[in-house]
Amino acid sequence: MNEPTNKRRIAVVTTSRADYSHLYWPLKLLSEHPAVDLRLIVMASHLAPEFGGTIREIERDGFPIAARIESLLSSDTDIGMAKSIGVAVLSLADTLGALRPDLLLLIADRYEMLAPAAVALSLRIPIAHIEGGEISEGAIDDAVRNALTKMSHIHFTSTEAARARVIAMGEESWRVHRAGAPSLDHLRRSPLLTREEVETRCSLDLSKPALLVAYHPVTLEQDTTVEAAALFAALEQIAEQGSAQLLFCHPNADAGSRSLIHRARAFLTRYPSSKLFINLDAVTYWSLLRQVDVMIGNSSSGIMETASFALPTVNIGFRQKGRERAANVLDAEPDSAAILASIEEARTPHFRASLAGMTNPYGDGHASERIVETLTTVRLGAPLLIKRATPIAGT
Repeated sequence: MNEPTNKRRIAVVTTSRADYSHLYWPLKLLSEHPAVDLRLIVMASHLAPEFGGTIREIERDGFPIAARIESLLSSDTDIGMAKSIGVAVLSLADTLGALRPDLLLLIADRYEMLAPAAVALSLRIPIAHIEGGEISEGAIDDAVRNALTKMSHIHFTSTEAARARVIAMGEESWRVHRAGAPSLDHLRRSPLLTREEVETRCSLDLSKPALLVAYHPVTLEQDTTVEAAALFAALEQIAEQGSAQLLFCHPNADAGSRSLIHRARAFLTRYPSSKLFINLDAVTYWSLLRQVDVMIGNSSSGIMETASFALPTVNIGFRQKGRERAANVLDAEPDSAAILASIEEARTPHFRASLAGMTNPYGDGHASERIVETLTTVRLGAPLLIKRATPIAGT
């Protein structure tokens, strides 16, 4: 596992379909770089059949997998989430202890990312982190993201405001790079499917209006699905009217996800024109975003990615509170009437026309090059590991 090499050994952790779609192009460029020994660690929901067994997508893409770590408990509770972190730490201690990479690359804010960060810190492995400095006040993701920032040594932010926020947390400015969100690189680098190809791959008829629903548990609520009743009540009214087909994405592997999956499946039995996608690869997902009429839910994708298509998006409830957003996002309280009103506004020609020429504040599709350039040139050793806090003004 740790044979001698004169290349820079960079380990990357992926835990779910969501972060893999963001990591695809950085992984692609790292795997092709002549001075990089890439070691990919795959864990958590990637290995879980109920979440689509998405490790198969990684294998199809041809990335060599250095380690497969079973760590996700078959649970739907917060206790299960906490125990999954512990299981991951035990396995990652052995894996990273054997690999001893020069750098460990982590992304975003999933709770299971705390495990590789904690292990790397103990082993004195420098951490690079993507997408720090953002805000999502309604989920534990916010605290996880900030914890990862303080545990990391190199930062790649999506926006200038996020970069300023990371520096305000005491990180030295030379460590903090505004790269953009690497998921947006798909729009520039990946050949998206045509409308007809999306229809074939997803078994859809897109001549009918389509609304894409991506809704996850609100992990800071005691009842993580408390807002879901209002969403499903609103969707039932749309289904009864027959004014659009409803396309559901599987929720994240958080406490309450099984409850949401059960509700979505029950909805499908009542309204069979709807569909539930357990897993969509990145290109298919982006291609579908380009074709649907509105996105609904509380996913960060509705904030970060839909802006690239000027796709009207209805963001529901508390989960993404505080996150920077573009003009295509309409916020709705978790109330069925408020959700329906926002969906109705989002579907108007006037609102769609108002978005013409808008830009995505999360990047320009060149994030991967910036990330790889820094990872392959940053000076290793003590200058990277030893962090100095930014002085406080007036002291």
